[in-house]
Amino acid sequence: MSVRTDSSAAHRAGFACFVGRPNAGKSTLTNALVGTKVAITSNRPQTTRHTVRGIVHRPEAQLVLVDTPGLHKPRTLLGERLNDIVRTTWSEVDVIGFCLPADQKIGPGDRYIAGELAEIKKTPKVAIVTKTDLVDSKSLAAQLIAIDQLGKELGIEWAEIIPVSAVGDTQVSLLADLLVPLLPEGPALYPEGDLTDEPEQVMVAELIREAALEGVRDELPHSIAVVVEEMLPRADRPADKPLLDVHANVYIERPSQKGIIIGPKGKRLKEVGTKSRKHIEALLGTPVFLDLHVKVAKDWQRDPKQLRKLGF
Repeated sequence: MSVRTDSSAAHRAGFACFVGRPNAGKSTLTNALVGTKVAITSNRPQTTRHTVRGIVHRPEAQLVLVDTPGLHKPRTLLGERLNDIVRTTWSEVDVIGFCLPADQKIGPGDRYIAGELAEIKKTPKVAIVTKTDLVDSKSLAAQLIAIDQLGKELGIEWAEIIPVSAVGDTQVSLLADLLVPLLPEGPALYPEGDLTDEPEQVMVAELIREAALEGVRDELPHSIAVVVEEMLPRADRPADKPLLDVHANVYIERPSQKGIIIGPKGKRLKEVGTKSRKHIEALLGTPVFLDLHVKVAKDWQRDPKQLRKLGF
C-alpha cells in the first residue's frame, strides 16, 4: 500500500509562548527552534524583558514564538509590569509551552506558575522538559512522572509532555511537530524569511545588553537597560562598502555601578562593544560602527517616568 502524503491538508499558523520560572531554558529553546539568535540568552535569570517573537517557517505551518519574561513574585514596579505582560500574553496565544528543567526538582516557583496556568482553561498546554542533556535517563523518567502528577493535582490536562535539549538539538524539531497541530488553520502571519517582528533597534539593544551582562557581578543584571538612540547609514560611503553608525546608551541605576560596566581603563566597555558588534553585524548583515556610552538613571526600576523612557 502506498502512503499518500496529503498535500491538501490545511495550512496552520498561530502563536505559542514558552513559560516557566526564570532560567528554565525558554530563550535558548526559542533560538533553537528558529535556528538563529533572536531572544537573548544569559545564564543569569530574568534577562528577557521584551516579548521577542521568533518565527518558525514550515511548508505546512507557521509557528510564531512569543518569549515572555519569567513570571515571578514581583518586588518592584518593573516586576509587576513584567507579570502583567506575561498574563496578557498567555490569554492571547494558541498554545502554551511550560518549561521545566530536567535537572531541578519541581519547586514552589513551578507550582506558582502551574497554578496560574490552571486558571487559563481554553488554551492547550504542553509540558516541555528542558536541559535533558544534564541528566541520566532515570532522573528524566522521574521528572516526567512528577510533571504528569502536577497536572493531575491542579486539573491541567497536558496536550503533550516532551523532553528536549536545545543545546544538543535533541527533539527540538519534534517539539515543533507537536506544537503545529495545536495551532488554528489559516494563512501565514508573516512573510517568509522574517525571523522576528521585533524592531531592529530593540534587538540591537538586547544584544548590547546581553554582552554587558556577561561576567558582571551578581548585583547588576536587573540594573542594566540599553537604549539605541539612533542607527544611521554613514553618509560618505560607497554603495559596496556601507557602514551603519549605531549610537547606544547603557543605563545603570547608581554611579557606583559605572566603574563595573566600564572596567579598568575602559577595558570592559570595549569588550562589550566588540562582542555585541559582531552579533549586530550578523543580525543586520552590514558592517557597524558602535558608539557606546554609560549613563546613570537613578533607581529607574522604581520610577514610572524612567520606565517609560527606557521602553517599559
